[in-house]
Amino acid sequence: MPPLIRALLPEDKPQWLALWQGYLTFYETKLAPEITEETWNRLLVASGNIEGLVAVSATGEIIGFTHYLLHGGTWGPGPVCYLEDLFVSEGARGSGAGRALIEALAKKGRAAGWQQIYWQTAKDNQTAQRLYDKLAARTSWVRYEMEL
Repeated sequence: MPPLIRALLPEDKPQWLALWQGYLTFYETKLAPEITEETWNRLLVASGNIEGLVAVSATGEIIGFTHYLLHGGTWGPGPVCYLEDLFVSEGARGSGAGRALIEALAKKGRAAGWQQIYWQTAKDNQTAQRLYDKLAARTSWVRYEMEL
């Protein structure tokens, strides 16, 4: 049975926080607690530019999330969606939760007239890439970052 995909709710915080910590650990990243708290708060503000979806198992456990933001683009009239974070708990990988999260986001975007959804992953994250290669076109773009 595929997971239920829905928007984040305030009462999701304890389960989201456990997944968020798993996500940060996966990417070998540590954030100050106040950054995590600010991220959570921004996810819940309806007028904010960052939103989140969760995947919920048949038992009611949150097993994955995606965070995304919309921004304007110069190559078309609709907004562009950057899928910033996608994570599924280790025990739920292979359950279809990652696919369901991306497909739910795509459905939302089609209904709202978004131009596209784009995302990235670590070059050694082969597990995620196997899924992504089934859902989207891999590009030849190279990413650069400038820390400010």
